[in-house]
Amino acid sequence: MKNIDYSLYLVTDRNQPAAGTFEKVVEEALKGGVTLVQLREKEGDTGLLYERAVKLKKITDAFHVPLIIDDRIDIMLASGADGVHVGQSDMPAAMARKLIGPDKILGVSAGTLEEAVQAEKDGADYLGVGAMFPTATKKDADITSPSELRRIMDTVHIPVVTIGGMNKNTIPLFKGYGLSGFAVVSAVMAADEPEKAAAELKEMIDQVLGR
Repeated sequence: MKNIDYSLYLVTDRNQPAAGTFEKVVEEALKGGVTLVQLREKEGDTGLLYERAVKLKKITDAFHVPLIIDDRIDIMLASGADGVHVGQSDMPAAMARKLIGPDKILGVSAGTLEEAVQAEKDGADYLGVGAMFPTATKKDADITSPSELRRIMDTVHIPVVTIGGMNKNTIPLFKGYGLSGFAVVSAVMAADEPEKAAAELKEMIDQVLGR
């Protein structure tokens, strides 16, 4: 399961589906070429989140794409999702790895070299580095400089995706960094045509990554 394509990593935002129901938007995005999906829900009760995770798992399974749950290890385990992503203020990555076991995917957010190195030591499979740019979906996010990203890329040995303001205008700026992919939110979730938006981003990302 660990042979993962991180190139077009969709992070969901329930407040942004512009073109229909939440699940439908994700399905359209998968048709367009999304390679990994993270269910990120900051509100809502556990029962509702579990239901959403189960529904999304069916959709991602149909496309043979892994489903990651943001923060909630209980929901990941209950829904049979493929992994969990933890931030710096969530459960420590080392503890998360103990709870989920060796086979599930563990992603960790990192904004600095120190955080990135620690996450790798703690058993992260990949890093989400950012926010690279200010973003409406996470207004309190600290910005990671391009030079700090380069230091991280020069030091860690696990895949890195950037997050925070990733869209068709910003993704080309990261050509040559050696990234494994880009995490997008509104560039797909708020698009009028999610499938088309995802397909265009995927084509661009493949060029940026030199595929």
